[in-house]
Amino acid sequence: MLDRLTPRPGARRSRRRVGRGPGSGTGKTTGTGVKGQGTRSGKKIKAWFEGGQMPITQRVPKRGFTNKFRKDVEVVNVGELARLGDGATVNAETLTQSGLIRGTAKLVKLLGEGDSPQNLTVKLSRISASARTKVESAGGTVELV
Repeated sequence: MLDRLTPRPGARRSRRRVGRGPGSGTGKTTGTGVKGQGTRSGKKIKAWFEGGQMPITQRVPKRGFTNKFRKDVEVVNVGELARLGDGATVNAETLTQSGLIRGTAKLVKLLGEGDSPQNLTVKLSRISASARTKVESAGGTVELV
């Protein structure tokens, strides 16, 4: 049974036979064009090679640097926590579920812009001094995780 299985008609194409005369459609130069580096045997030209002129990666000026010790921190303002309502528990999971942060960063910082809802329980990795005073003055508690 298995020895009689074949691919469906049209599923496989025969390979292109280059250099087999003018009737084949790929005779004479076998589809490589006329003269030049690309027609030579063993041609291996990198995709970014620009024919010997100064490459664009070297022509464009370089600026700045990438700090490998950088920590990605998501930022949320106190005023945005009104979306969670009074008496809510604020942590990275609830902020992600409510759409206030993307949830990609491990660190979340609460900043003090806006008015704080009442009785919040904040459990975040970082909090500014102004945000801490606003949350605590509104009857909430702050715990650094």
